[in-house]
Amino acid sequence: MARVRLFIGSMTVVVALVLLGLAVLAAAFAPLIAPQDPYDLAQLYILDSRLPPMSRNADGMLFLLGTDDQGRDVFSAILYGLRISLGVALVATAIAATLGTSIGLLSAYAGGRVDTVLMRIVDMQLSFPAVLIALMLVALVGSGVDKIIIAIVAVQWARYARTARGAAMVEREREYVEAAHCLAYGQPRIMFRHILPNCMAPLSILATVEIASAVSIEATLSFLGVGLPITQPSLGLLIANGYPFMLSGKYWLSIYPGLVLIALIISINIIGDRMREVLNPRSER
Repeated sequence: MARVRLFIGSMTVVVALVLLGLAVLAAAFAPLIAPQDPYDLAQLYILDSRLPPMSRNADGMLFLLGTDDQGRDVFSAILYGLRISLGVALVATAIAATLGTSIGLLSAYAGGRVDTVLMRIVDMQLSFPAVLIALMLVALVGSGVDKIIIAIVAVQWARYARTARGAAMVEREREYVEAAHCLAYGQPRIMFRHILPNCMAPLSILATVEIASAVSIEATLSFLGVGLPITQPSLGLLIANGYPFMLSGKYWLSIYPGLVLIALIISINIIGDRMREVLNPRSER
């Protein structure tokens, strides 16, 4: 409870939690909240394209944040875009964390040549820019939600492996690990039931930050046109579609999706930074 009170002791963190909570709820209940299904082409009319905020079409439908160049309600598209961004980020982070943590634990526990080979692979992967790797993979395997998840996992797993190895290298010298060896416990049990729980603090912090990174990578790929198809309105794709009209006064096409994306990434990063402060035993209270 003391750490919880310390965690929410900052007004900035509270605001970030509220914004993130609203984003998660909006994404989860998008079909109930959105006045239009942006995936349903039968609901789109080209005559409704690029209407300004608070406009109504001939049928009297209100477009709170205006419409895009295809006649989609921007508010509805943002809600469904949040679903894609958060869904891709959570799934990719879970897979990358599982894969990277397992490799990091194996590297730390095995040591020797296994550790050397695995860490050299990690070093090679971390030496390339994340977006460049993602672009290359998406260009090779094609576009789509599953392809973006694969690209993000390929980018992020090495960071978990490096973090897990560093924490496990410290933990494997503890007395409870020696006691587990004396009790003849198997290596998988020692790694995953004894060492791993004591490495969760840095891994949890990393996972929080990497969720924001995954959201950013997905938006970047979609903005560049190699992420999701045009029929799936992600936040990055909405920004890209509105970019050519920025200088013609149709600001709402890119500004509103961009603001939502910025608020989402900043909120997650603020929460991750606060977690680092709270869970770091050396930080000043």
